[in-house]
Amino acid sequence: MKLLINLQYDFEYQGYVADCLSLPGCMSQGKTGNEALKNIKEAISGYVKVLKKNHQTAPPMVTD
Repeated sequence: MKLLINLQYDFEYQGYVADCLSLPGCMSQGKTGNEALKNIKEAISGYVKVLKKNHQTAPPMVTD
């Protein structure tokens, strides 16, 4: 499964925030870009497990 990830530096946090655009509310962070990407992969895994447990699918991605 390929998912779009938005990785952005947060000056207040002084690190990176990773947002999975395909999964609403699925976000993570890390002090380095690589750490944030590692953490968002774990967040996505947990998100998908909860969806499967509840017999749900991810909402379709909204594009404008």
